[in-house]
Amino acid sequence: MGLAARLMEQNDLSTVVLTPMPEFHNAVGIPRSAAIEYPFARPVGQVNDSAGQRHVLEQALATLEQADTPGEIRHLDFTWPEDPKKTNWHPPEISPIIKQNLDTIKKMNVS
Repeated sequence: MGLAARLMEQNDLSTVVLTPMPEFHNAVGIPRSAAIEYPFARPVGQVNDSAGQRHVLEQALATLEQADTPGEIRHLDFTWPEDPKKTNWHPPEISPIIKQNLDTIKKMNVS
């Protein structure tokens, strides 16, 4: 994501990165970051919460409009609405790419 943003900026396209890791993105040269303290898998919010997701995206775009200095980080004022331990992270069905490679994944010795 960071490299794509830098390439786009070099070609006169303004970018903003919505990230839970603003310091990392700043270190790799992202011109503008909208920092959000949401879990990694849910940077725009909870599943099926289109109003909440829209609000997050509007605030991220406002960062694009309001950021004045290179490397600026704006912390968005959002709080994850529940204990992350109680969040159901997994969809009811595995993703097609995981399903296609499941045998290979099972054979890997990851510890």
